[in-house]
Amino acid sequence: MSALYQKKRTVIIDLLCDIIGSFLFAIGIYTFAKTADFAPGGISGLALICNHLWNLPIGLTTLLLNVPLVIISYKVVGKHFLFKTARTMIISTIFLDVIFPLTPTYTGSPLTAALYSGLGMGAGMAFFYMRGSSSGGTDFLTMTIKVRHPHFSLGAVTMVIDFLVILLGWPVFGNVDAVLYGLITSFVNSVALDKILYGMGAGKLMVIITNHAKAIADYISELSERGSTIVKAVGSYTGEEREVLLCACSKSQAYTIKNAAHEIDPGAFVMITETSEVFGEGFVENSDH
Repeated sequence: MSALYQKKRTVIIDLLCDIIGSFLFAIGIYTFAKTADFAPGGISGLALICNHLWNLPIGLTTLLLNVPLVIISYKVVGKHFLFKTARTMIISTIFLDVIFPLTPTYTGSPLTAALYSGLGMGAGMAFFYMRGSSSGGTDFLTMTIKVRHPHFSLGAVTMVIDFLVILLGWPVFGNVDAVLYGLITSFVNSVALDKILYGMGAGKLMVIITNHAKAIADYISELSERGSTIVKAVGSYTGEEREVLLCACSKSQAYTIKNAAHEIDPGAFVMITETSEVFGEGFVENSDH
């Protein structure tokens, strides 16, 4: 399989996942959350609040709200991740502002709307994350905060940001139910995302043979917050010494880590094996390298 064919195949799969993910994400936001008078967490929730107050388009508002976050977090997330996320956000905007306004919205029980909104958003985000992209928004902010304050819990930072947006729905929509439904959506979103990405705890073991192990390990840590272990290996036939990088990761991170290795060392040999469960942040806590 030629490198050009592989590159084209990767771009096509990335694009398909962006389209499927954007479709599911738009179902969660536009079909179920828009008319149910509550806001889920994150930038999408803020965009829904702006839509409720001033009838602004949800997708375009989401895109514009992301601009300052992109400026703040550019050095943290890197241009590769930023480029893929920008493409994802543009496709999502088309679905939210062009395609889905032509479809009917759900007008039934707000509780049902909250459940299916979380399911749609979580499933859509899973397609983004599986290909090393994201829906933008608080992902940028969370990663930036985590880099500047590494002792903060990633989950706690995300939860606080989401809760503040959900809480804002109380005065905007005029009832406390907006907060309760927003919390339900965020919970279902998280569960759906975890189940699709991680299954029942299955993960991957990355074995990377390279001459640039330290640089790759640092890049992996920056992108995925995974620690790695570097070991020296000697070929039994040639006697050549190489470095072997071991990294335990989730399925969703395997693609990102493989790309990171090949960005630093295009000639690196990468082997991905299945593991029954992945715990912690890697083989060596806090990545001793």
